[in-house]
Amino acid sequence: MPKDSLNKNVNTAILEPPKNFGGMIRYWGPGLVMTAGVVGSGELIATTGLGAKTGFIALWLIILSCVIKVVVQLMLGRYAIYSGKTTLETFNDLPGPHYRASWFIWWWLLVLIMVLLQHGAMLGGVAMVLNILFPGVSVTYWAIIMMLFTITILRIGRYNLLQNAAAMMVLAFTITTIICVGLIQGTDYAISWKQISSGLTFDLPIGGFAVALAMFGITGVGAGELIYYPSVCLERGYAKVTGPFERTEAWLNRAKGWMRVMRLDAMLSLVVYTGLTIAFYLLGAAVLHARGLAPEGMDMIKNLSLMYTETLGEGSRIIFLIGAFVALYSTVFVSTATHARMSTDCFKLIGWIKVNNDDEKQKWIQRLVTIIPLFQLMLFVIFKAPLWMVVIGGTFQAISLIAIAFGALYLRYRMYIPELKPTRLFDICLWISGICIAIIAGYGMLAKLLYGS
Repeated sequence: MPKDSLNKNVNTAILEPPKNFGGMIRYWGPGLVMTAGVVGSGELIATTGLGAKTGFIALWLIILSCVIKVVVQLMLGRYAIYSGKTTLETFNDLPGPHYRASWFIWWWLLVLIMVLLQHGAMLGGVAMVLNILFPGVSVTYWAIIMMLFTITILRIGRYNLLQNAAAMMVLAFTITTIICVGLIQGTDYAISWKQISSGLTFDLPIGGFAVALAMFGITGVGAGELIYYPSVCLERGYAKVTGPFERTEAWLNRAKGWMRVMRLDAMLSLVVYTGLTIAFYLLGAAVLHARGLAPEGMDMIKNLSLMYTETLGEGSRIIFLIGAFVALYSTVFVSTATHARMSTDCFKLIGWIKVNNDDEKQKWIQRLVTIIPLFQLMLFVIFKAPLWMVVIGGTFQAISLIAIAFGALYLRYRMYIPELKPTRLFDICLWISGICIAIIAGYGMLAKLLYGS
């Protein structure tokens, strides 16, 4: 790989990596940012929707969905540390058809459009929560208010402050939801070991394929987060503090050190979002499936709140509503910001816009954080079917996982620095991840075509 292809976007804010666990934990950053962004449509809507539809039988898929993508995330992050390139810039060099830009860039542009449905569902979910808390204002008007609020936050630059606060609140919501799973054992919805073991048999009933495929695409670190994670590392994470690429012992040691910190960051985040995802799935399977309910239509939030009220009592409804608001809205503004950045990258690579420096890029991002929420609102007002909207966006992300896993493997063997060669264990895990993603996403698409639901 030629040296002049490296470090197109890295700012030289060099910092030596911490040596011990205590020092590393202080830099739990990009992974936590992504966790705040992913705990929304995947965990709160798709995961509970799958539990409501299938009961406990798909528990294995929930766990696998969270675990197997992490090594792909780490491979993309590793490459960002020494290349200084976003994932889309990197994937523009993938082998295959190329018209103005790589086939992957055109595919990802389609995914970004489809994911607007998913984002619209989250905006609608936020509006539903506020309508329950303050019923004097309709769901539609709350959606308009939150759309305008989102645009304002992102345009005036209060994004980081609200994002960090949301990350802490999401963590609190995670703990509360896990407590709910424990307390459910004292109710009529108590979960037995037989039910848990039935979910570890690698089976999936006919009728849940559509939601299962969507869930696989967006739970844990979904396709969108995998693409965007290197950008977080470049803008305010490990790639930035490593400094521009130099084939020197000092730089290589610094890069290896920050890669260790990144690995810990990813593992800690994995524990948080996996715990929450499993908790929501178990609550959906235990409460909603038992009652024959699903988080669909305009009653989505009302039905979801039963997971709390049936466990903690009616007084816990307010806790759930606040938690649901934080989880969904944190995803709305994080996803809007990331969508604007990825769209800017897509348009630039295709040649639709010219971006010669960071100032020009920021101008396009500012324009798109105004336009994207308008489309989110329009789609929610037109369809008002949050679960279906999430399924559409999640399905396209699930299909994308196959290409992203292929891209990660391509980076490992075609675009790497020998001095930073991963361990044999990492390589084995990367191959297992790629194979599992291809099998699950491929089987899910085939099953959806054959059975249609």
